[in-house]
Amino acid sequence: MINLHPNLHRMAGQAVTGAMDRGLTVATAESLTAGMVAAVLADTPGASGMLQGGVVSYANSVKVGVLGVPGELLDAVGSVDGRVAAAMAEGARRICGADIGVSTTGVAGPEPRDGKAVGTVFIGVATAGGATSYAYAFEGSRPEIRSLACGAALERLLEALSS
Repeated sequence: MINLHPNLHRMAGQAVTGAMDRGLTVATAESLTAGMVAAVLADTPGASGMLQGGVVSYANSVKVGVLGVPGELLDAVGSVDGRVAAAMAEGARRICGADIGVSTTGVAGPEPRDGKAVGTVFIGVATAGGATSYAYAFEGSRPEIRSLACGAALERLLEALSS
């Protein structure tokens, strides 16, 4: 695994500890990062006590069929959209029976996708209180953008765990 973000393992450790301390569970739904968020969490000792599971939903058919993202939404806006990220996070939360769902979707490059520029990333977070998303514009190579998106997902997970 490429680890370009300098703080991935530190943030993952904080997320695992934070979730365990609060008795909360986490699930992931990853497109752009293709399992990197779940993998870096699982690299942390104790992760089995909080990480319920994850879905790599690279294809839109998986976003719809497994995570329950509305096909009409994907048809209207494409896969790189904040509403899609929120729906992915909610789907992961629901199907894995977790307290918090976190998702990633975006364009790592080298070409734009769905009319979105390379580096456009959305992180979704879902809790019992609802689902939301956060937009990012990263610069760098494909591996750098994927690593930065993983870091952003962990940062948003840490925020959700502290609220």
